[in-house]
Amino acid sequence: MMDFGSGIRDVQIGNPAYGLFGWFLAACVAVIVFAVLWRIKARRSLATPSRLRSVLGENATRVSLIRAVLVFLSIGFLVIAAMDIRWGRVSREVPQRGIEVLFALDVSRSMLAEDVAPNRLERAKQMIKDTLAEMAGDSVGLVLFAGESRQVIPITSHYDEFRQRLDSVQPADVYRGGSRLGDAIRVSKKAFLNDGATSKAIVLMTDGEDMESDPIEAAKTAFEEDGVTIFTIGLGDMQQGARIPIQSRTGKQYVQYRGQPVLSKLDGKVLQQIADVAGGDCILAGTKQVNMADFYNGYLAPLPDSIVQTKSVDNYEARFQWFLAPAIALLLLELTIAGRRQG
Repeated sequence: MMDFGSGIRDVQIGNPAYGLFGWFLAACVAVIVFAVLWRIKARRSLATPSRLRSVLGENATRVSLIRAVLVFLSIGFLVIAAMDIRWGRVSREVPQRGIEVLFALDVSRSMLAEDVAPNRLERAKQMIKDTLAEMAGDSVGLVLFAGESRQVIPITSHYDEFRQRLDSVQPADVYRGGSRLGDAIRVSKKAFLNDGATSKAIVLMTDGEDMESDPIEAAKTAFEEDGVTIFTIGLGDMQQGARIPIQSRTGKQYVQYRGQPVLSKLDGKVLQQIADVAGGDCILAGTKQVNMADFYNGYLAPLPDSIVQTKSVDNYEARFQWFLAPAIALLLLELTIAGRRQG
């Protein structure tokens, strides 16, 4: 989602990637124009203008050109419609449910270990998306953490935008390496919007390694003082561990210490302690698949929820129909012209 600010430039593009098709369309137009000019030149070298008119018709070239222009204009409008351009803000009163779920996702380098396919981080992102698929109105947010923690998606009920941002998450999004679970919990508990919410939950997804950040104390404080329930999900092999890949100019290599490969293992003990003191539960997924529908329905859905207030939400108005309508009209016009010529 791209946002161009306020005033005249107060425009959002929901799917900016589709803009690349515009360049492809422009290249096609250039090729077609060149081909048409080359064909006209070739025809003139083979026959006189009067002979060409008698064979092809009086306005054959002009009609072909008009049809081509109509098709390309239609495709151009379709590309713009697919980009989902929005402008003009409209305020709506939206009821806010009492459940707010904050996903705290570990993006430290150890989460790139490949004992879980394709790696721990990508598996965790897919698990979050599987959880979203079960939700119906709950608000969600995202905190990334490694050696530092930061909120990257505020609490929202716009799941599509959440998924788009989640797909782009990488370890580089957090500048300091390491793994500080306690800091992740402290930042996460401050991210909740609704002080009167019936239920607030943090879903902490990590391989469990911690660098002396007092996660147990942070979890206990969040639960007792702020009413935040914490669920922990651990990823990675608990026994043998896995090497941590790094990219270099010579290809994939692995983190080493004094010439020996560094192995990252799931630390399930600290995750269990966090869940115990914060009223939640711990799921040590290890290297196995977890049914996130069961997780949502078994742990999150039963949390008390209620409509505690209504909130005024500003949304951009979708304008794709402004471009879809002329695209269809131009295409129908081209088909009409083609039918007449064949008739």
